[in-house]
Amino acid sequence: MAPILPESVEELRATGNQSFRNGQFAEAATLYSRALRMLQEQGSSDPEKESVLYSNRAACHLKDGNCTDCIKDCTSALALVPFSMKPLLRRASAYEALEKYPLAYVDYVTVLQIDDSVTSALEGSSRMTRTLMDSFGPEWRLKLPSIPLVPVSSQKRWECLPLENHKETSKSKSKETTTAKSRVPSAGDVERARALKEEGNELVKKGNHKQAIEKYSESLWFSNLESATYSNRALCHLQLKQFQEAVKDCTEALRLDGKNVKAFYRRAQAYKALKDFRSSFADIDSLLEIEPRNGPARKLRQEVNRSLN
Repeated sequence: MAPILPESVEELRATGNQSFRNGQFAEAATLYSRALRMLQEQGSSDPEKESVLYSNRAACHLKDGNCTDCIKDCTSALALVPFSMKPLLRRASAYEALEKYPLAYVDYVTVLQIDDSVTSALEGSSRMTRTLMDSFGPEWRLKLPSIPLVPVSSQKRWECLPLENHKETSKSKSKETTTAKSRVPSAGDVERARALKEEGNELVKKGNHKQAIEKYSESLWFSNLESATYSNRALCHLQLKQFQEAVKDCTEALRLDGKNVKAFYRRAQAYKALKDFRSSFADIDSLLEIEPRNGPARKLRQEVNRSLN
């Protein structure tokens, strides 16, 4: 008696899963393909089911060393259901196998935004960091494509929190600082913070200081341990004549790094604009103790000294 062939999408998928477990990857890929065709012919509007089938077929391609088709299927799966971890991890592995390390890094870090406890993503991001540093040196981050910001609703860390805690992630600076101080940033948080800071830096270069402040604020929400992020945001506040905010950010930057020359200089500028010349002069003196030949600081000291006299 001939074996009964699977007749539904669910049966095809289940049979494909069994073939995959048995190591019959080509057969499993064929079954997933049949299930996809059947689903599409039915005109089904079930993106999750279709996404899983693409992701499963991608796993077969990856096992067979067909990384190009793996990437295509993972991308199709993610177009249907963004920020699904399995297709992100499979695509990262395929990119890594094809030596497309910046793209692999982005996918690994995206997974860590979703769930910072995923060991394969932690190990993958560490491998990619070492490889990219070896290839491009200290400027390796400039070679990266933009890293997507995973919405809070897709982040596993929030699943146990009440709904109201999902709101206003970076709009309030006081909330951003308080929240960040209340927890130790994970490896994924730190990577995301760095990426957002760099996006802010690019916006500053384009003169878009308002949007840069938003990026720096998002970065500080993920991790508030980097002095440079505060002093960079202070620069934006200076450009927008928000001098009190600039003073606050420089003070926080100096709390983290007492030798942050840019923070001393920018706070001195802000104090000068606020006509607090004594505080400005004190900051310039502190800066010149660190860098006695700093030209802009010496010039600023002359200006402030004239105002004091």
